[in-house]
Parts: sequence; C-alpha cells; structure tokens
Amino acid sequence: MAGKDRDRFSTATRLRLLGEQTAARVYRSQNRRQARRSRLTGRAAFLALIVCSLVVALAYPMRQYISQRDQIAEQERLSQDARARTEELRDEKARLKDDAYIRRLAREHLHYVLPGETGYTVVDPDAAEVRRGEPGETGRPWHSNLWDGVDTADRE
Repeated sequence: MAGKDRDRFSTATRLRLLGEQTAARVYRSQNRRQARRSRLTGRAAFLALIVCSLVVALAYPMRQYISQRDQIAEQERLSQDARARTEELRDEKARLKDDAYIRRLAREHLHYVLPGETGYTVVDPDAAEVRRGEPGETGRPWHSNLWDGVDTADRE
C-alpha cells in the first residue's frame, strides 16, 4: 500500500488527475454554453421574427396615418386661407355699400368726372411713340385690330 499511496500522491499523478478534472470541467462548461447559446439563438430568432412581423404589420397603417396627417394639415391651411379671403370679401362688400367709395372707384378707374368738372387725359409722348411702333398698331380702333388678329390666326 505504501507504493500505492506514494503513487497516489506523486506529482505526476496529481498533475494528471488535475488535467483530467480540468478537461472534464471545461467540457461540461462548453456543453452548457452551447446549450445556452442554442436556446438563446432560438429565442432570438423567434423574437426577431415577431419584431419583423410587427414592423411589416404596422408599416402600411403608419404610412397611411402620416399621409392623412399631411392631408389634414393641408386642408386646414386651405380652410384658413378661405376664411381670410371671406373676411376680405366681406370688407369689400361693406365698402361697396358706401357711395363715396363707389364715386372714388369710378373716378380712378373709369375716369368719370362730376358735372361742372373738365376731364383731361395726358398722354406721354414717349409712350405714344413706342405704341405706334408696336406691330399691329395702325391707329385704328382696338376692335378692328382684334378682328384682324382673329382673321390672321386662321391663315396658314
């Protein structure tokens, strides 16, 4: 037995046993990690599948939602513009009920004069020469020039 005890406690035997034990631990540890990795990989794949499914399922409704929000914003802007235009037209309608405003418009735009006033039209000589040089101007009434333009438009 003394030989067996000595063999059991010899350095070579101890190193060999330690190596075997370490190898067994490493092997068991690798098996556990691989088992854990394979489980995590399966879980990760399942989770990725669910996330992709959710993204695909929600992509179209989100696109529609964003598009509709843009359309709503555009319609609100158009509505606001229409309200502003309505207010302008109401103001103009109120002004047109005033006789003094109507007289002023007639004098400015239609060159009306009140009884007893003398109306003058001042022609800029430089502008008159430019108009005479325009093509189609012959000094005739405007409607004659218009009909001549219509007649010449039909010719080849």
